[in-house]
Amino acid sequence: MNAIKANHLILFVEDSDEDYQTTLRAFKKAGLHNPVQRCEDGDEALDYLFRRGRFSDPANSPRPELVLLDLNLPGADGRDVLIEIKKDKDLRRIPVIVLTTSSDERDIEKCYQDGANSYIHKPVNLENFFMAIQKLKDFWFEVAILPKEINGA
Repeated sequence: MNAIKANHLILFVEDSDEDYQTTLRAFKKAGLHNPVQRCEDGDEALDYLFRRGRFSDPANSPRPELVLLDLNLPGADGRDVLIEIKKDKDLRRIPVIVLTTSSDERDIEKCYQDGANSYIHKPVNLENFFMAIQKLKDFWFEVAILPKEINGA
């Protein structure tokens, strides 16, 4: 079985400091201790993933095994980031989980059409958010079987 392991990097694309900190607390509570690389906007995420600018050195931009992606971001928004990930032959195998406040049916439909692997609405209630992260961890880190090398690296 080849689920995401505890040492595998998570790329978290989130502009809100509060949501970022809350998610890290939820990871800890769920027993998820993976390293996390945060990008605060879509442009930074694309630079990281495509190793441009300050991320041009692969040592400073290891490939993530999972992307958690907010939709409503400054610059290139999450929808644009998703499209760019899924049209690239080296990145498309990385699971992208949309983690957003949007429950708009059009966003959900479009994200799945564009290749999202999961769409999770951020619950407003903190305890429900912690439960959602626990379920995310249970599925992606314990149940899902993924290719041996997500990103070929």
